[in-house]
Amino acid sequence: MTKKQKALAKYLEIKPSELEVSRYNDDIFELGSHEYLVLTDDEADQKVSESIKDMAWAFRPEFLASHMTDIDASDLKHIKEKCESSNPVILKLIDDVDHFVSDAVSSDGRGHFLSHYDGEEIELSNGLFAYRLN
Repeated sequence: MTKKQKALAKYLEIKPSELEVSRYNDDIFELGSHEYLVLTDDEADQKVSESIKDMAWAFRPEFLASHMTDIDASDLKHIKEKCESSNPVILKLIDDVDHFVSDAVSSDGRGHFLSHYDGEEIELSNGLFAYRLN
């Protein structure tokens, strides 16, 4: 049993043995049809940064433009029409990607980007955090 598995089991009020480690990712634990991602604070920061950078194209043009010099939200609408394929261009236009990530997390929280189920971040014991995936 890992520290992560024990902390999640405690939160869910079940035995750690009831949680199965995903065969795809050691940080994902399955309980029936439900999956939970469990991360340390640093791991969550890294994962949310990656997630936000991967989906920069999906942000509102106004939010994106607020992180760009001399770019208007209306200019971005044409770029965003390319969806995911516009992501590299959008990231290059952002003045400070780290600040962009920080601002997005400040606005919506890490759970919004990591918890595909409900957008919530669950604080577990021992400095761990869980995100329900489904």
